[in-house]
Amino acid sequence: MNVIKSNEVVLYIAMSLDGYIALPDGSVDWLHDVKGDGGDNGYADFYDTVGTVLMGRLTYEEVLKLSEDFPYARKPCYVLTRSLTEHQQAPHVTFTDEALTELVPRLQEQSEGAVWLVGGGQLVQAFMREGLLEKAIIAIIPKVLGQGIPLFPEGTLPSTFEPKEIERRGDIVLLHYDI
Repeated sequence: MNVIKSNEVVLYIAMSLDGYIALPDGSVDWLHDVKGDGGDNGYADFYDTVGTVLMGRLTYEEVLKLSEDFPYARKPCYVLTRSLTEHQQAPHVTFTDEALTELVPRLQEQSEGAVWLVGGGQLVQAFMREGLLEKAIIAIIPKVLGQGIPLFPEGTLPSTFEPKEIERRGDIVLLHYDI
């Protein structure tokens, strides 16, 4: 796996062949039957490089549906939301409506590893608009969904990614990019 430097902002995400990260209802059930490498497809190696986890509220809500235990409980986790309320609390998570241009540099400074942008598409778009995304590792899943939530929503700024590595894990292809 391509080396990830401490405190870099990294997008690590799975995407269908036609560019979707979730079905229209936000579910990711389509990921469950993909033939990988027989293990975790490199996830543990990547997760070991992560110091801070960052995601949007809709992604957070989908993560909660996947398991009874919150999978990122041992790392600082921030959930970005536009509708921050004083009553919004959850174990292991800090909800914030802080501007990305203030939040991300602060998290990079505090993080003991990479800052993982989990998703979703709207947040990826915002990170790209602000020039805050440094690396992307995109797992291409060999399925065409036909509809869903795109990784790069309409209105995403045109960008060029620099290919660094291509990795195969069973039927999954991991594309590593510098941005």
